[in-house]
Amino acid sequence: MASGSSTATNGKHPSGSMTLLDDARQFQLLVNSVVDYAIYMLDREGHIASWNPGGERIKGYRAEEVIGRHFSLFYTPEDAAAGVPELALRTAAEEGTFESEGWRMRKDGTRFWASVVIDPVLRDGELIGFAKVTRDVTEQRKARLAVEEAHRAMLQAQKMEAIGKLTYGLAHDFNNLLTVITNSLDTLSAQDNDPERRRRSIITAQRAADRGALLTRQLLAFSRGQWLRPKPHDINELISNSGEILRRACDSSVQVDFELAPGLARVSVDGAQFEAALLNLVVNARDAIPPGRQGRIVIQTRQVREAGKPDRVAITVGDNGEGMPAEVVARAAEPFFTTKEVGKGSGLGLSQVHGFVTQSEGRVAITSEPGIGTSVTMSLPALQEETGPDLSIAPRVLMVDDDSNIVGIVSDVLRDAGHDVLTASNGAQALQLLQQDPAIDVLFSDVVMPGMSGVELAQKALELRPALRVLLASGYSEGWLDNVPPGIDFVAKPYRAMQILELLRARSGPPVR
Repeated sequence: MASGSSTATNGKHPSGSMTLLDDARQFQLLVNSVVDYAIYMLDREGHIASWNPGGERIKGYRAEEVIGRHFSLFYTPEDAAAGVPELALRTAAEEGTFESEGWRMRKDGTRFWASVVIDPVLRDGELIGFAKVTRDVTEQRKARLAVEEAHRAMLQAQKMEAIGKLTYGLAHDFNNLLTVITNSLDTLSAQDNDPERRRRSIITAQRAADRGALLTRQLLAFSRGQWLRPKPHDINELISNSGEILRRACDSSVQVDFELAPGLARVSVDGAQFEAALLNLVVNARDAIPPGRQGRIVIQTRQVREAGKPDRVAITVGDNGEGMPAEVVARAAEPFFTTKEVGKGSGLGLSQVHGFVTQSEGRVAITSEPGIGTSVTMSLPALQEETGPDLSIAPRVLMVDDDSNIVGIVSDVLRDAGHDVLTASNGAQALQLLQQDPAIDVLFSDVVMPGMSGVELAQKALELRPALRVLLASGYSEGWLDNVPPGIDFVAKPYRAMQILELLRARSGPPVR
């Protein structure tokens, strides 16, 4: 043979280290050398045709104990009864392979977690059996589960820490608000003849009450998500109606300006939740202005037109506060996340804004620069068609509430605005009045009342008077209430009488059902 040929001689490998073996002997040597995997063959019905030392080590059976038996003996009784082994073979034959993890049985009855692969064996395109590889991955599974459990424990600890901070912060905040309200009322009741001092006390108490109402809305929205009742609204009108509250939310050192573009298209939003979102943004902007700086908050509206896209109405709240770095902007909408001191914020403000705008099919954009200020823009889809409300009718209202203080003050405001108001303290009285007086246009009821709830009253009232307009008030979001009749209006407590007036002006006549 020519010099330099790579052909083996005398049955030896060119290195001379071992005799060349045919393919079958090499494969058998390989299989018998593996002890970490059970590698064996099955016939077409699933009977064991071969066995290797790895199978004995993992499952405890010697070759003579398993060859000829069905491989289902390795499965748990419940899996075997459910036909899992047969399904595995069928899947391998039809799809070309089968892979899974699950419990398997050893000879001594103990269980182990197995990683299994089954492949079909074909000869001339015909299925003649299966090759099966099983690995004991019990320890790996334990390690994986331990890591997952540690991760869950860490998340739970972080959650509890966040809830603890939230609870402490809210308790601190509410105590501050109650202190302000209590002392303001004490000042008003002290027969003080200084009108300026009385005016300041009233404004301070109202500001604290606004802040408390905002906190409860944030908590309700976060605890179960906010169920919205969108209706066509003029955004500029909503903002203008909230102007007094927005200015009152800020100290005298902060100037609140409005730059509202005329002629905006209407948008479909939940008016109360929009006002809450706007108040959240103004409060955040106020808190971002450092002490000693003459603060300015600008609320702007504009209509955004993009070629080939529907118009949008953008509402921007900008401030000249401290601003935020990019990493804080990225987390700003996370629940509980706040850079404020304890008692200065719940960490739910921007979360509520983001949730409300997203549910309203809009977008939120935040731009900020440290030392310069922050702008938050709510972008909402514009309605293509709109019809103006009929403001010429002052409907007759039946107000139902078991709290005489609420009935007294709210009904007085409604009467001052020109509404004829009847009152009832429970559902039975209300139904009797509805039967006696067909001129009642609107039923305005609290939800939580003894005997008959406001929801039950609404159901019975609409059975009696299908064209009656119904307005329900509750401290709970409507999403918490069951069997609320369709087509009613809903206002969240605490509310202002002016909100009720706005709802009554927004739509007169029978409700749309």
